[in-house]
Formats: sequence, structure tokens, C-alpha cells
Amino acid sequence: MGLLTPVELVGVRELGPVHFIAIGGSGMNGIASALLHLGVPVSGSDRQDSKYLRALEAEGARVYVGHDAAQLSDDVQTVVASSAIREDNPELAKARRRGLRVLHRSAALGSIMLGRRGVAVAGTHGKTTTTAMISHVLSGVGADPSYVIGGSLTGASTGGHIGGGDAFVVEADESDGSFLQYPAEIAVVTNVDPDHLSNWGTAENYADGFLRFATGETVRLLVISADDPGAVVLTERVRGLAGERPRIVTYGAAEGADIRIANAAFEGTGSSFTLAGEQVRLRVPGDYNVWNAAAAYTVAVALGADPAAARAELETYGGTKRRFQLIGTVDDIRVYDDYAHHPTEVANTLRAARTGVAGTGGRVVACFQPHLYTRTRDFWRELAAALEIADQAVVMDVCGDREDPIPGIDGAMVAEAVTPGTAEVTYVPGWDDAAPTVARIAQPGDLVVTLGCGDVTKVAPLIVDELAALRGAGA
Repeated sequence: MGLLTPVELVGVRELGPVHFIAIGGSGMNGIASALLHLGVPVSGSDRQDSKYLRALEAEGARVYVGHDAAQLSDDVQTVVASSAIREDNPELAKARRRGLRVLHRSAALGSIMLGRRGVAVAGTHGKTTTTAMISHVLSGVGADPSYVIGGSLTGASTGGHIGGGDAFVVEADESDGSFLQYPAEIAVVTNVDPDHLSNWGTAENYADGFLRFATGETVRLLVISADDPGAVVLTERVRGLAGERPRIVTYGAAEGADIRIANAAFEGTGSSFTLAGEQVRLRVPGDYNVWNAAAAYTVAVALGADPAAARAELETYGGTKRRFQLIGTVDDIRVYDDYAHHPTEVANTLRAARTGVAGTGGRVVACFQPHLYTRTRDFWRELAAALEIADQAVVMDVCGDREDPIPGIDGAMVAEAVTPGTAEVTYVPGWDDAAPTVARIAQPGDLVVTLGCGDVTKVAPLIVDELAALRGAGA
């Protein structure tokens, strides 16, 4: 796939009718929705039907299931594609032949941001939730922000919204370097933990990318963790630069943090803590969400929100889809779905799950699907170590997504690396066997969580169905 080179942004009115390839994707549907709200004609295709396609169709988009060159109509002037789209895609190939403007999704989103106060949220982990929290808080205090999130807010049909306020909040993906494309006034960095090395090559290159993001030409404020080791190093590097550099505001539990977190406590699937000296209670679990909330508060206050009102809105935040999302409960077995796929994310999610069964006698049952052959090759030991936090771990085979298989790289190498005496592991190479296997393992009181950013998300509702059939109970 490689890294993207930022391009000069084109104003929205210059785009003309826009066609999206993979319009239903998490990084695409919100952009398509935003363009529709701005009156731009939108069409698009995806390899399979989804609620996102239907929601966009209801908003006025012309959508197709499957990719076909005939779906690229004569009126289209701009084609938007993600990094996952290959050059032999029939719609992209036709766009190239016609000489149409072809933009990466980040360039399309950057165009929409022009003229607004951009907030770009980056980090190896937590960027979707932090983007959603900022958007939720700003909406709650009456700022009516625009936003594009890589996962829709709970209760929303897409991850995009065009508001009447001047703030525009976006999730900034570092995986392909596209986070360097956005015209952001405020840059947020939740953490820096090496990933996507198939694109960046080395951890040092990855860290250098974050330095370029944090000191972009338009950036005036850097909001950054005071606790994450990679973020601390980045802060020191920014402060050491000569000449003009952004103002820095840090958040965290560290003694010198500008916005202090203290007294964090976790119970069930929620948490409480003090933020800037005042109590906050979250409805979402995990210490990582405490830090995400602190980042959101810091940004909201920087944009003019009343501090007390911002804290109050954090307490009403209900989550985003695929971030510890409750799918169903059968016979006191709760089934959640989470996007975690990097070892740090998997470990954080499973620690949060442990608080959900603390003192109950229930177990944590993880169903994990490794994502990408290259990531599995690079982090199989770390993924196995993260799964050891669970009581039971069902490991599926790798979701290759945009990659071709790598000989010898599969889910078995993760399963076999789990230390004996920790989590009890079951390797399930057949996709269709995952849900029945998990349902047979789960017992009343257990918390089940599916993990991964591939099609494992479809397994969670199937587990609920299997449990209902096994136990004769409704979800």
C-alpha cells in the first residue's frame, strides 16, 4: 500500500458529482454523508450491502452493491477511494481511463474542512473514541460541530455530520500517512505505539510521521498525552524545535500534566475519576477511556466550552459502534464487540472486560481474529500475550483484508504462543465455526467479547443467536 503524499486541496464546489469506491467503509461513509449535506451529488459502491449503504441511500446517495465499471456514471467528476482499493478495481480503472480527478478519502475530507477550525485526532489507539467524545461534548454544549468519525456514534446512522459551528473534528489515520493531509488548527495525539510498519518501515519513521503531524503548517495547538511514553518523547521533540511551533497542552496523571487525571476507579462497565480537580463518571469502561475523555475535555475547553458543561457532557457519552459495544445478553451471558486489533488495544479491551466481571465469578471469553498478515507477522507474540488476560480465548484465522497471504502466517501461531496456564485457547481456522465454539464455551455470568477490525464483527450477533438456541433464551 505504501505512504500517501499530501496533495493540494480542492474546494468542495470544485469537486462536482463524487463517486465513492467502498462507500460503506468506516473511513468513507461519514465523508459521503458530509458531502450530501453540503449538496454535492454522491454515488458509490461497496462489495457488500450494509446499514451504512442504506442510510446513505436514504440521504440521497445512489449506491450499488458490488463493483462494476458501469456504475461510474458519465456525470461523475471526482472519484474517492481508500488505500484498500486496488488499481485493478473496475471503477477505479475506468476513472483513470477517463482522466477523472481521483482523490484519497483524506483529500476529500480535507476539502470539506477548508474554512473551518479543524481538529485532527491521531494516535495509534483511541482516535475513534476520542474523536467521538470531542464531537459529542461540543454538540452537547451547543457548539454544533461538523465531524467525521471512523465509527458512528451510538444511535447515529453514519459517522459524519455537518454542523453550523466553526469546528470540524476528524479522525486522522496514521496507517498510510493520510493524517498529514488535514488542515488542522488543533492536533491531538493520544499515543504513539509502533504499528503499520509495512508502510512506515521502522518505528523511527513512524515516530517521525507523528512529528510532522504535530507540527503541520496549520497547527496552532497540540493536545497530547503526558503519560504515554511515545507521546512524551514526541512532546520533547516538539519543544526542542527551533522557530515557530504549536502551543502544547498535556493531559494525564503525570505530575506535570496541564490537565490532571486522578483517582481513577473502575466498576462494571463504567469508571469514575477526577479531571482538573472535579469528579467525572463515564458510562464506558477502561482506563484508556479515562484518558480519551481527558483529551476530549481539553479540546472542548480550548474551543471555548465551559469546563463544567464539558465534564457534564462526558458523563452522557454512550460510546461508538464497535468500541466495547453491547450486542446482546442471553442467560446472563453478555456479548460485546470491539475493534481492537493491535496488541495494546487487545490488552486494554480485555482489562476493561475484567472489570465487567470483577467479583461476580464470571469469566472473560475472547474471540479474536488477527487482522492483516503483516501485522500478525510483526506482532504475533505480543497478541498472544494480550490474550492471556482472558480466561478463554478463541482465535480465528487471519483476516487478510487488502493483503495477499504470507506463507506460514496464520492464526495458529498466535494461539500456540499463548502461555500455558493462562487463557485456555481454542484455535478455530474455519470462520463458520467461531460462533458455535464460543457459544459452547460461554457460561452464565461470563462476558464475551469479539475482537478485531475484520469481519469478526459479524460473529458477535451470531454468538448471541447460538446462545439463544443452546439455552432457549431470548437475547
